[in-house]
Amino acid sequence: MEGQDEVSAREQHFHSQVRESTICFLLFAVLYVVSYFIITRYKRKSDEQEDEDAIVNRISLCLSTFTLAVSAGAVLLLPFSIISNEILLSFPHNYYIQWLNGSLIHGLWNLASLFSNLCLFVLMPFAFFFLESEGFAGLKKGIRARILETLVMLILLALLILGIVWVASALIDNDAASMESLYDLWEFYLPYLYSCISLMGCLLLLLCTPVGLSRMFTVMGQLLVKPTILEDLDEQIYIITLEEEALQRRLNGLSSSVECNIMELEQELENVKTLKTKLERRKKASAWERNLVYPAVMVLLLIETFISVLLVACNILCLLVDETAMPKGTRGPGIGNASLSAFGFVGAALEIILIFYLMVSSVVGFYSLRFFGNFIPKKDDTTMTKIIGNCVSILVLSSALPVMSRTLGITRFDLLGDFGRFNWLGNFYIVLSYNLLFAIVTTLCLVRKFTSAVREELFKALGLHKLHLSDTSRDSETSKPSANGHHKAL
Repeated sequence: MEGQDEVSAREQHFHSQVRESTICFLLFAVLYVVSYFIITRYKRKSDEQEDEDAIVNRISLCLSTFTLAVSAGAVLLLPFSIISNEILLSFPHNYYIQWLNGSLIHGLWNLASLFSNLCLFVLMPFAFFFLESEGFAGLKKGIRARILETLVMLILLALLILGIVWVASALIDNDAASMESLYDLWEFYLPYLYSCISLMGCLLLLLCTPVGLSRMFTVMGQLLVKPTILEDLDEQIYIITLEEEALQRRLNGLSSSVECNIMELEQELENVKTLKTKLERRKKASAWERNLVYPAVMVLLLIETFISVLLVACNILCLLVDETAMPKGTRGPGIGNASLSAFGFVGAALEIILIFYLMVSSVVGFYSLRFFGNFIPKKDDTTMTKIIGNCVSILVLSSALPVMSRTLGITRFDLLGDFGRFNWLGNFYIVLSYNLLFAIVTTLCLVRKFTSAVREELFKALGLHKLHLSDTSRDSETSKPSANGHHKAL
């Protein structure tokens, strides 16, 4: 009997492993297909000839697609875990959800950590160096020569990073145990390096998310149709049509030798056509779309932002009075044993909405920063090098999203796998400072956003607007027509 029980247990374990592997493969396949369509939408269309560069571009495209799929998986990791916990708590003995268990959730977290390391330290550097390689001088040109040069560059990069991390660890923690542990490549060095990357990603999120939270109002205002109050759209369309015709006549009258003026007029004509299109869209929009959708979305964004800041403030108080609020504190009751929110399923749904909201805001804030403004992809006109840079940036942000959400107290779900082993998560001063900085910077960005019009009027009343003391954001630039149809003048 004991032998039969052992065989039966091994069979159940085997079937469980096969089922979990199949589920993980299907989930990743869906993410890979979606990522492929996203990248091909922005990738610059090249010639379809089967030459060496085309093969290199195709390989780099596959690696970039894999990285973007891993990034999407890292974003969905925490929401999937939260909703799975609530489902298991509500239907603990349901036959149709037996596949959804703690082993599957832990496996997904471990795979996300493994693939994030693989993409960040191997695949993306390989794709970049492979794309830029030409082969060593004196060797026969071809794919093999480029692969050889890429592998040599990867080895040199690994040695450089190994030396930097080794020196940094020696300066921070100069003891024998710490120095010897760095020789353990798999158990200590790679997790330590990924911990540093995660900290950098969380700092980048700390910079991007508050900016994105304030920019979300402008972005949604450009996507939606604003209410028409005391405006005559027919008159605006008539004026813009006359301006378009005047520019077209000037273009037809210029000679081809004046190339600079022609380019400027063509750009101005393109802006006028864009403005005319959006004015016509505002005119065709229904009354409920103009007067109901826009205010509702703005109120919803305001509520979500307020709840996020409120949760961070509550988390700061919890950190001061309860050490279990630390991200690397005591382990929770486990998956499917207890609800993580006092409001049950509703609270879990709110946490998921806030996590997605923070991720979207961080991406918007990332591309709103002046330093990363050139990274914005363009439809059918984005080079493969820029796509690789975007994939790496999204991977860093998405890998740090679960850590930031837990650090800020947006959710109480414990970080699983290597995500919960980061050393800095146990440092009280780092975690408290991170929460304080997020709350302060977000509040300042929102205050600056909603008081920009008042500041402009005060500067004009005092005659200080000529000194350019007010640094308005890019959503108030006067050189570009607004996406909702309003023409902005100086």
